[in-house]
Order: sequence, then structure tokens, then C-alpha cells
Amino acid sequence: MSNPSNWNQASYISAQAADARINIEIESEGTVLNLGPQHPATHGTLRIVVKLEGEKVVSADPVCGYMHRGYEKLTEVRTYAQVTTLINRIDWLGSFANEVPFILAAEKLMEVEAPPRAQWIRTILFEMARIANLSVFLGEMGVQLGAITPVFYAFRDREFVLNLIESATGGRFHPNFDRIGGLKEDLPKGWLQSTQQAMVKMRHFCDELEQMLLENEIFQARCKGVGVIPADVALNYGLSGANLRASGVDWDIRRDQDCALAWKHCDWKVHVLDEGDSFARYKLRLQEVRESTHIIDQLCQSIPSGSIMAKVPKIIRVPPGEAFVNTENPLGEMGYYVISKGGLGPFRTKIRTPSFNNISILPWLLKGVYLPDVITILASLYFILGDIDR
Repeated sequence: MSNPSNWNQASYISAQAADARINIEIESEGTVLNLGPQHPATHGTLRIVVKLEGEKVVSADPVCGYMHRGYEKLTEVRTYAQVTTLINRIDWLGSFANEVPFILAAEKLMEVEAPPRAQWIRTILFEMARIANLSVFLGEMGVQLGAITPVFYAFRDREFVLNLIESATGGRFHPNFDRIGGLKEDLPKGWLQSTQQAMVKMRHFCDELEQMLLENEIFQARCKGVGVIPADVALNYGLSGANLRASGVDWDIRRDQDCALAWKHCDWKVHVLDEGDSFARYKLRLQEVRESTHIIDQLCQSIPSGSIMAKVPKIIRVPPGEAFVNTENPLGEMGYYVISKGGLGPFRTKIRTPSFNNISILPWLLKGVYLPDVITILASLYFILGDIDR
């Protein structure tokens, strides 16, 4: 009779050998994970095909187009006045800022300039759009890393700005307020005083977020040194806005290009950081909200009187020609290349949106990072899907 202990040992060895053969047979080159297109971590209907080895990213490819709306083609069958309603919806969190470069391009073709008062109001509403947009980012970035409270603060205080935009334009989310030659109408009585009071509240909001997140050890550990973009790489990929300035590139269209708006009449600072990581991108946007409140305060105090509309025909026909105008939008450089053949609407329009260029760096940036850091990096780049799938 055989020894039971010997029989058990032989069985164990045989079982292990069988498991080893199975493991060799099913060995693969990695795991493919689809983030999106319906996934809270992708910030909208964006799909990212991630190839993993364990939890480490080997490659990541963004797949766009799930929300494509055809804005560029639709402008060909709209009048110039109707286009502003359409393009409000590109970056829907900063709608008014989308209107401005298109109207400036049309005014450039018509050789028309809005009166000074209209330029001041345009700039105030532009910076309000920046605050409304970036406030969502400042709160929502915390949610991605497990901090729920900041987003409650963001939506609470963002209402102060949205209320002012609505009272001035009639539109809370999509103002459709800009016109070739000026604005739809003047500001309501007491609006400037209410705006200055709201800016004090927004600066307090920035102080609260700085204390809750920037000084938080967990937030720092998840963001510092994560998703570092060197300056030369940022430039090569066409990044703009805070994503570029957080990598040490001192460039802001509001300051560095001549524009028919009122920024040149204000004293303000372009913030630049050298770290290039997720923490720097968050910190810089928080500082930019503060700067926007100071710009608005100065414009409210110095706004000129007078008309808000230049003399333009009731029926707008833009002379034949081509024009390109870009502005420093909340997410980065937004530009419109407009071709006119003398009709009631554009013959062709090419839209340069910041988010489309900003996510082009994802294959380079996500390679070699760990899966949890993918969420941090996506949140820190901050993009709007309408701004990608235009």
C-alpha cells in the first residue's frame, strides 16, 4: 500500500504543473480598457482606448466624434446674426466668450468697430464667462479625487455670476447678446454695482477652494508630479490657455495680441507656473479666476458712456473676403476663420477650439502612468466635449 503523504505530494505537483501550462497558454500582451464613451471619468462622451500592463498604461488613444454637431457646416446655412446662437453651444460653460471672436471676424471684414462702451461690456461679460466656466472646474476637480464638498461651493457661488449674465443678456446659459457693431442692448440699472459685489464673493470662493484643496495633503499627493508636460512638448502639441501657462510658457492672447476689447485698459497679471503638473494646472486656473474678478472691477469703475452700437445696416451683408480672429477663451485659444462671398451668412467657417488641441497630447501624456492617475490628468487638462466635437 502506498504512503498517503507521498500520494498527496505528487498530486499537488501535478496540479501546479497543469496550472502553469494554462497560464502560459492564456498569457496576453496586455489588457485593453475602454474609458467611455459613457463614463464619468471621461468628462462627457469621449472614448479613450487604454492598453494596460497590470495597472500601468502602455498606450492611450482618444476617440472623438460621439457628439459631433457640425457647427462649421451649419454656419453656411445661417445668417451672421443666427450664428451667435449656434456657437454659444460649443463651449457651453463659457458661452458668451464663443460669440466674441466670430463677431470680431465679421466686423473686421466689414471694417466696423464697436463703440468703446460696447467694448467694455463685451470684456466684462467675457471675463464673467471665464469665471462661470472655471468655477465648475475648480469644484469638479475635487470630485474626481474623492472630495465632494468643493463642487457644492462651486455651484453655489457660480450662481452669482450666472444671475448677472442673465439680467444683462436675458440668457442664463446661452446669451446670444453680441451683435456686429456692438451689443443687443445696454446694461440694466444697478448692474455694475451688483457686479462689483459679486466679485467680492467670487474672491472669497477662491480663498475657500485654496484652503480646501490646494492645502490638502491628499490632493497634493494625487496631483503633484502627476501628468507633467514640459514647455517644449506643450508647444509642439499646440496646447493653449492654462495648460500651456502651467508648463512655463508666458503667452496670453489678451495681453500679447491687439484686440478690439478693453483688456489693454486694465492692470492685471498673467500667471505662469513652471511645474507643468496637474497641481500647477489647478492652481493656475484658480489664480486666473481671481484676476478676472479684478479685471471686471476695473472695467466697472471705468466704463465709458455713449452708444452700444455702431452704424450698421439692418440687413447685414458682409463684403467678400477672409478674416481670422482668435481670443483667449476660458479653455484656451479660440479662433474663427471666416470666408465671406458677400452673402447674408458665411460661405465657410473654420473654428479653432482649444479643447481639441489640448487633448491631442493624451497619447504622449498618459503613456507610462498608472490607471488612477489617468482620471487626475484628464480632469486637470479640463475640456468640454462640444469644444472638441464641434
